[in-house]
Amino acid sequence: MIVPRHAQSTAAVAHHYDELDPLYRELWGEHVHHGFWRTGRETPAEAVAALSDLVAETLAFGPGAKLVDIGCGYGATARRFADAGASVTGLSLSAEQIAHAPPHDGVTLLRQDWLANGLPDGRFDGAYAIESSEHMVDKPAFFAQAARVLVPGGRLVVCAWLAADPVPRWQVDHLLRPICEEGSLPSMGTAAEYQAMAEAAGLRMRLHRDLSAEVARTWTICLRRFLAAFAMRADVRAKVLGAANRSFAFSLPRLILAYRTGAMRYGLFCFEKVAPGSSLA
Repeated sequence: MIVPRHAQSTAAVAHHYDELDPLYRELWGEHVHHGFWRTGRETPAEAVAALSDLVAETLAFGPGAKLVDIGCGYGATARRFADAGASVTGLSLSAEQIAHAPPHDGVTLLRQDWLANGLPDGRFDGAYAIESSEHMVDKPAFFAQAARVLVPGGRLVVCAWLAADPVPRWQVDHLLRPICEEGSLPSMGTAAEYQAMAEAAGLRMRLHRDLSAEVARTWTICLRRFLAAFAMRADVRAKVLGAANRSFAFSLPRLILAYRTGAMRYGLFCFEKVAPGSSLA
């Protein structure tokens, strides 16, 4: 597990997204996650929607399914799934994200820490975490909470920033650790560590896909948009330079290099809650 030199708390994660909320919304939009280029011809807006759709395909939910969105952002994926017939409860640490999420039938968004979510046991048919597990200060507890709220046989789909295994020391020191600190990530795990933590919580892994090649262009687009806005707009410069979390800008070129060197991977996982008395095998 890669950890930053300075510990990132739950409060730090919330502050990161609250403070940078205007920039994230303006520079990337309502989906706070990577784009997924199935063909390579998608626009950025189509690509971020495609990642949500891939999660939906992997969850394989039907009309009437009860889902929980762990780290829901502005609720864009939750709204998309509600339009497909699901009932979605979303949780975010960020007050700004919840405040800017439009209301939508079938979607309930809460400002709540997933690690102390208060949701009932065994009530959800599926759960998904699109780039939120990285922000969990206790990743084993992240999986344990998912297992607790799912029905037996319910699926958890996780899209996660991952560290390669193995990874050279220079890449840890100059890429992954700084990315964790600049992005308010308490830690960054490997695919094997995610599988082990999920299995310890009673979740069987059904699928792991490495999507690094299909999502990596996200960061060249983000960097290009950021540099253009920073150069042309005084209000953007003021927001960035005045932000306590302004170091996030350094992560944009770092993320591009982390993908190109293979230090960082992007994984899609599907886990299934094992029924009592069943084996994980």
